[in-house]
Amino acid sequence: MGSIASGLFREVTVPKGRLMKHAFVWIAIAGSLLISSAAEQTGKVKLSVTPGRAGVFMDGNYVGPAANFRVGQTYSVAPGEHEVRLTDPRYEEIVKKVTVQAGKTTKITETMKAAPAPKPPFGSLRTISADKFAAVYVNGQFMGHVDEFSNPHQALMVKPGNYTVKIVSAGKGSAHEEQVNIEADKTAVVRVK
Repeated sequence: MGSIASGLFREVTVPKGRLMKHAFVWIAIAGSLLISSAAEQTGKVKLSVTPGRAGVFMDGNYVGPAANFRVGQTYSVAPGEHEVRLTDPRYEEIVKKVTVQAGKTTKITETMKAAPAPKPPFGSLRTISADKFAAVYVNGQFMGHVDEFSNPHQALMVKPGNYTVKIVSAGKGSAHEEQVNIEADKTAVVRVK
């Protein structure tokens, strides 16, 4: 048997099994208070962007796509002013300053304007990685995320030439980089192991 002090002046004796049950309850309560306290220390940015494939950069750091299966993504950020950049190689870039408040959701709704289409010939670039939302950069320019270019029916169409392809996992900072020669009407594959 263990004992738990109840109130200021009396002691209650509790069987050992109930003592453990009470300890787990108090740990769960303390944990939920810590989680709710942490949630109040961050805010959220909810996106409604067309196209949903646009890459989202917060304060210069890639955080992921604007949408997944047409559902706008929500990202947790520290309260304060942030720069949000929406980029897609087929559209004109959008840069916005937003102020995020703790415990609140800031909504961003944007429709990106299409850029002029390039002229052929083209070669194809496929990217394969376990992190399907990892950012794909070609010669330092964000092109999309891995899952957009990962299967035989999807590829990034680029002019023939030599390119530096870099794949960076969102939030993890790990990167894979390699040189790729793209030939007209052929497919090159960059695979992250």
